[in-house]
Amino acid sequence: MADVLLEKPVDGVAIVKLNRVEVKNALNLAVRQDLSLLFSELGADPSIRCIVLTGGDKVFAAGADIRDMADKGAIDMMLRNIHLLWQAIASCPKPVIAAVNGYAWGGGCELAMHADIIIAGESATFCQPEVKVGIMPGAGGTQRLTRAVGKFQAMKMILTGSPVSAREAFQMGLCSEVLPDDEVQGAALKMASQIAAMPPIAVMQMKEVLLAGQDMSLEAALILERKAFQLLFDTKDQKEGMKAFLEKRKPVYQGR
Repeated sequence: MADVLLEKPVDGVAIVKLNRVEVKNALNLAVRQDLSLLFSELGADPSIRCIVLTGGDKVFAAGADIRDMADKGAIDMMLRNIHLLWQAIASCPKPVIAAVNGYAWGGGCELAMHADIIIAGESATFCQPEVKVGIMPGAGGTQRLTRAVGKFQAMKMILTGSPVSAREAFQMGLCSEVLPDDEVQGAALKMASQIAAMPPIAVMQMKEVLLAGQDMSLEAALILERKAFQLLFDTKDQKEGMKAFLEKRKPVYQGR
């Protein structure tokens, strides 16, 4: 059975599911390659408007597969070009919702942080434990984490390697909402369907501008926002949306 599964349960939504349950969805090189390929394809597929990333209702991903790297040297790791595999997820133009149950540790926490929205179950835990095996986070655990929760919380997590609960993660800004465990998958699909019903060009522009603007000055980011706002007035979806509003009916967006 494939280590990464793809489902398309409703129009406009894809579910990418890690499927290495026997090793708590540990991320080996093959899984990262599969994720990279899928996200590249889904990002270019006009029929897909939102993606749910999950490990299922028991565990998200317990981290990198230590057996896959324990005996590797620095050049071995460099030649893997794993950062290029992660980049396919980071640069996906479609909104990504991570549905997190159970462990999101190490590479699993970093994988969740590649998403745009994180819905966590009550029993979910987030952790960057790399220091405990003699290394450090290498896929955003120092940089994305700091941007999400700030220096002091990030330092605590990466230097101690201690997990934080879903509620703690929510309080520090590491997830979007916390729900009972058995509601997470359904809530993620419902939200994805809601986003998929929105005008896709506007949605992609909002994601692009928000992410790009984080590392700009406020003045430059506001210019970027303004130009993207103006650009949307050349879309058919803008005309449809405003016409539907005036006619008091539900709009039908086509991504044009």
